[in-house]
Amino acid sequence: MPAIVLNDYPAVQDYLFALKAKGVKFGIDRMQSWVGALGHPERKTPVIHIAGTNGKGSVAAMLEAIFSEAGWKTGLYTSPHLVRLGERVQVGRRILSEREITTYTNELRVIAEDVSRENPDDHPSFFEFMTAMAFLQFAREKCDIAIVEVGMGGRLDATNVVVPEVAVITSIGLDHTEFLGDTIEKIAAEKAGIIKHGRPVVIGVLPEAADRVIRAISKEKHAPLYSVREALGDFSEAYPRTNLEGDYQRVNAATAALVARLLQATWRFTEESVARGLMKVRWPGRWQRMTLGGRSLILDASHNPEGAGTLEKNLARLVKETGRAPVVVTGVLGAARAKALIETISRYAKEIHFVIPQQARACSFEELEALVPRTFSGAVKRTTVAEVFPGSGVACRVGGPEDTVVVTGSIYLLGEIFARIEPERGAGEGRLQDF
Repeated sequence: MPAIVLNDYPAVQDYLFALKAKGVKFGIDRMQSWVGALGHPERKTPVIHIAGTNGKGSVAAMLEAIFSEAGWKTGLYTSPHLVRLGERVQVGRRILSEREITTYTNELRVIAEDVSRENPDDHPSFFEFMTAMAFLQFAREKCDIAIVEVGMGGRLDATNVVVPEVAVITSIGLDHTEFLGDTIEKIAAEKAGIIKHGRPVVIGVLPEAADRVIRAISKEKHAPLYSVREALGDFSEAYPRTNLEGDYQRVNAATAALVARLLQATWRFTEESVARGLMKVRWPGRWQRMTLGGRSLILDASHNPEGAGTLEKNLARLVKETGRAPVVVTGVLGAARAKALIETISRYAKEIHFVIPQQARACSFEELEALVPRTFSGAVKRTTVAEVFPGSGVACRVGGPEDTVVVTGSIYLLGEIFARIEPERGAGEGRLQDF
């Protein structure tokens, strides 16, 4: 019996949500079979493969900007999306349209049913489905290069079917420990799983324990390793600048620039084109300043312990710049992430407003409030995204006219806010957001 055609985008959303509801599947054997059934689209476009606890999305966006500035046609695969599902798969920074997603879903659905006919466990997961969609789009659009961000970890991630031009590991910290391991060394080993035999590796500024693990794995695989710290030393003015704010983004820029230098001969980069590219990066929600209804607003996706360290530096600098403690709005997924974040926020905020992102893993008000140190003397309030951000062009409803409002925590929270304050992005697809 032929598969029923999904005629409209809401039906496609329902189908993809049903895949997502079945949960995350790790391991690449199923993904290898899946791309094999599709004719191996992952082999048809050169790939840069990027893993890391933090910074991988920023480095991916930087590399996309560098390649684009040099005149190449780029594919970009990142996750999760902020507002629209199509943001995950971009060609020349044009997101996949609802019509394209519908066409791909109908095409891939038939093949997915065929490969899983004998064993339902062989059916691709939501993330595997979207990854295949990206590979097909990049191949059919004849992209010159695809920049592919790992979903989680590396070794067992669905994207790890590629053999990249270069593997990139941006940073290593304690996050997703329930999946990747509870030590820096274990997490580093999982991230280093993207390293392929004989293919070069670029690493950012990593903890010493992670550095040792990745170097050992690179040596085993005869993969030449290039380090930002070895190329430029510890952070200094030698690190390149970017239009994304914060010293940590200059570390990310150094990582992207080192990749570009490594590929310079083949891809015809110049120092000038790399510098221009780094000043044209588009990657929202990373200490992003804006004015909303005449009020100063900063949106920042600091969502884990490593990110909390970066947030601390940014908040300290903000207080020094403005002479005022900011008003902070935050919501987090998972108590392990929330603890470090809220402790950091409490050292700088005038007020803390808790919201609950519309995700199953979101911390409750009670969990968040229990993490506020007793020494915090400011107000702690419960609210909602809709109450704080009534709509486009309308000032947020917390703090006063002279305050800076910092929204930080879950990237999913930021997506909900962008959908309200920038309605031109389209209706949010939050239920397809997690992973």
